[in-house]
Amino acid sequence: QRARHERSSATIAVAGVVASLALAVALTVMVTSFREAVTQWLDTVLPADLYARASGSGGSDAVFVTAALIEGARALPGVARVEGQRVASIQLDAQRPAVALIARPMDDAARRLPLLGGLLDAPAGITAVYASEPLANVYGLRAGQRFELPLPDGQREPVFVRGVWRDYARQHGAVAIDAADYQRLTGDRRINDMALWLADGSSASAVQQSLRTLASDLGIDGALLEFASASEIRKVSLRIFDRSFAVTYWLQAVAIAIGLFGIAASFSAQVLARRKEFGLLAHLGLTRAQVLGVVAVEGAVWTAAGALLGLLLGLAVSV
Repeated sequence: QRARHERSSATIAVAGVVASLALAVALTVMVTSFREAVTQWLDTVLPADLYARASGSGGSDAVFVTAALIEGARALPGVARVEGQRVASIQLDAQRPAVALIARPMDDAARRLPLLGGLLDAPAGITAVYASEPLANVYGLRAGQRFELPLPDGQREPVFVRGVWRDYARQHGAVAIDAADYQRLTGDRRINDMALWLADGSSASAVQQSLRTLASDLGIDGALLEFASASEIRKVSLRIFDRSFAVTYWLQAVAIAIGLFGIAASFSAQVLARRKEFGLLAHLGLTRAQVLGVVAVEGAVWTAAGALLGLLLGLAVSV
């Protein structure tokens, strides 16, 4: 009854709870949601068990994998499947940073790329490409648009954007193209990276050693080959993510501490202001424990109401 009649006092007590809890909930939901999105993205872009590239390769155009190595890797014990990927650097705009051109098999783009929205069918006679979300935002590209794609050999090819895909690895943008189309347009059959699917029960370390030996037999320094499993890449990526957002956990702690301090200060001030009221309650026969109980129950009810409002507000802010 007192809270209903003394709304200003209740508002002062509840405001700190609402503000601090809303901020904590909003940060938690947003960061957790983003982390889950990154995890799903990693699951899509890292379908293979093992990845290989050359150490010290520098830029994306330093090629080390040959067709002979790809074919030889397919015949190695414990290897179920091998795919190559070509990554080149192209300049869409001289005033902006270069973007990545990724040539990889696109037999099922909906499965191979973390798409935003659906895929459009490319018109006959025009090459299909897939724009990353950063590229689409920077250059105003959308699914269904056409533009001229500069190729590493200096040519420009009219292309059709079939869809837009999420990419958290390349902030300046990337264009994905089917490897067969890339090789047809450029004649370039070189490969930067290699993805290997392992057979059931096979050892990743044994496959790595076999691949180093095969590379040495083909005249490539096997010691320069770097390997990473999908699980290792996921672990490193999520560790970087958690480190990047570590400040949000401190913000949550600060918000809750400020909220608790505000509650303590508010209730302390109200208790001091209500001494005459407590004297009247004692005159009516309430014991000291009962007066403390009244204050405690009021505080619990107000805090619970503030927590509920803060939870709802935090969810709304996170949305």
